Amino acid sequence: MKSDIEIARSVSLYKINEIAEKAGIPQEEIQPYGKHIAKIPIHLIDEEKIRKSKLILVTAITPTKAGIGKTTVSIGLALGLNKIGKKAIVALREPSLGPCFGMKGGAAGGGYAQVLPMENINLHFTGDFHAITSAHNMIAALLDNYIYQNRKTGPGLKEIKWKRVLDINDRSLRNIVTGLGGTANGIPSESGFDITPASEIMAVFCLSTSLDDLRRRIGNILLGYTFDNHPFTVNDLGIAGAITALLKDALLPNLVQTTENTPAFVHGGPFANIAHGCNSILATQMALTYGDYAITEAGFGADLGAEKFFNIKCRKSGLSPSLTIIVATAQSLKMHGGVAENKIKESNIEGLRNGLGNLDKHIENMKSFGQQVIVTFNRFATDTDEEIALVAEHCKEQGVGFAVNTVFAEGGKGGEELARLVVDTIERTPSAPLKYTYEDTDTIKEKVRKIAQNIYGASEVIYSPLAEKKIRQAEEMGLSPYPICIAKTQYSFSADPKAYGIMKGFELEVRDVAINSGSEMIVPIMGDIMRMPGLPKVPQAKRIDVVDGLIEGLS
Repeated sequence: MKSDIEIARSVSLYKINEIAEKAGIPQEEIQPYGKHIAKIPIHLIDEEKIRKSKLILVTAITPTKAGIGKTTVSIGLALGLNKIGKKAIVALREPSLGPCFGMKGGAAGGGYAQVLPMENINLHFTGDFHAITSAHNMIAALLDNYIYQNRKTGPGLKEIKWKRVLDINDRSLRNIVTGLGGTANGIPSESGFDITPASEIMAVFCLSTSLDDLRRRIGNILLGYTFDNHPFTVNDLGIAGAITALLKDALLPNLVQTTENTPAFVHGGPFANIAHGCNSILATQMALTYGDYAITEAGFGADLGAEKFFNIKCRKSGLSPSLTIIVATAQSLKMHGGVAENKIKESNIEGLRNGLGNLDKHIENMKSFGQQVIVTFNRFATDTDEEIALVAEHCKEQGVGFAVNTVFAEGGKGGEELARLVVDTIERTPSAPLKYTYEDTDTIKEKVRKIAQNIYGASEVIYSPLAEKKIRQAEEMGLSPYPICIAKTQYSFSADPKAYGIMKGFELEVRDVAINSGSEMIVPIMGDIMRMPGLPKVPQAKRIDVVDGLIEGLS
C-alpha cells in the first residue's frame, strides 16, 4: 500500500473557495492562506444551526504504542457519512512539531482518511502554534523585564510560576537558569521550557468563545505570587491587550479538506495527558454550523480525553454529543490482555478476550455521562474474522452498537457501515442529557476523588505536601468551582504507564498541582508526567527530508 504522503499527493485538491462553497460558507468571508487553506471568521458561527446539528465524539480504549487510529477513524466517519448522503464535517486538533519530528511522524489521519494538505498541516500550517508560542514567551519576557526594572524600588515576586514554551521535544530545556552574565542581562533565576501544547495559552486559546473571552482569560493567567502572598497575573503586568493582539488572527478556525474533498476544520492542539486534549470550541461550533453532523475527537483514551471533553469542554461551552464512538483494535486489546508487543500481530483469541475488560471500563465510563455508545473496530490487515466476531459478540452482550471500519485502506467506502449505524443510532436512541462526573460546587479534592474512583477505578487519592499547599492557594483565590484537568500517563488507568488492561483498588498520588486561572482549570499532576517530552534514540526527524522539492518522511 502507498504511504500516507503518497496517498495525500495522489489527491487532486480543490481550491479552498470551492471547499468553502461545499460547506455553505460565503465566498467573501474566507481568508485564504494560499490555495488550499483558509481562516474562517467566528462571527459566522450560528447558535440556531448548532442546536439542530448532531455532534459525535470519537474516543478510544487506552492507547498503546501499537496505535489506535482515532484521528483516522474520525476523518473516515466524516467521509462515510458524506458517502451515504449526509452533510458531515470533521473538527480536529492541529499536530505539534514535537511528536512529528519525535516518535509519531505525521498526525493528520492516515491512509485514505486524511486531512489535506498534510505537509502544511503537520508543519507550520497557518502559524497558530507559533502565535501561541510567541504569546506565551512574550509574557515571560515582559515578566522578567518587570522584575528587572523594579528590582530596587518596586514590588517584587517571591515565586514565579510562568516558564517558557517551545514546540519541540527537548529534554535539555526542562530546567534552565536565565539571567546569567551580570546585571545588564537580567536577574539570575531558575526556569525551564514546556512544550507548546502544554502552555496555558493553548488551553485558553481552545476554550475561548470570542476575542473578548480570550482577552479576559489571558488577563487572569497566574504568573506568580508577591512577597505578601498576593497572586500576580497578566492583568497586573497590564499586557493582556498586547498578548491578545498576537493571537487575534490565530483564533479564527482553519478550513481544509479531506482526501475525498469534503470540508474539515483543524484548530488548536493541547495534549490530553498534560492538558484537556480537545480542538478549539470555535472549530467545533463552526463544524456544527455548517454540517448536519459534526465529528470531533478527544485525545488519547476515553479516561483522559473524553473525560476532559465532557467535564471541561462541554461544561464550559454547552456542547452535548448525540453519540460517542469508542475505537478499538485487536492489537491493542491483545496488549491489554497480556500479550507481548512483539506477538500482537499473531492471532490470540485468549489474549484478545482478556483485553476486553479495558474496553468494558471505557464503555461504562461513557455511559456514566449519559452517552449512547458505539464501538468501532479499526481493522488491520493481520486481524482475523474470528477475532472480529469475538469483539462483535462481546459488544452485543454489553448492549452497545458495533461496526467494523476499514477507512485507512478504503476511505469513505470503508466507513459506510459505521456511518449507517451512527445515523440509525442517533435517530432511534440518541444520548441522554449530559451528566458530569462532579459538580461545580464540589471541593477540589472531591472532584479529584470522583474522577480517580469513578473513571480510573482507584481506591484512594493521596497528596504530597506541595500539592496540599497548591490546593490551599487555589481555594484562597476562590477557584474551587473550576473543573479538574488531571495530568497523568495516557497508557494506563493508573499513573503507571506499564499497567495495561484494567486496574482496581490502586492508590494515586497527586505530587503537584498547577493553578490555571486563565483557562479556568485546576491541574493535579500524577506520576512522572513530563510537560516537555524528550526525543527517542532514533527520532522521526532522521526520516524527514526534501526530495526533488517535495517533503518526505512525515509518516
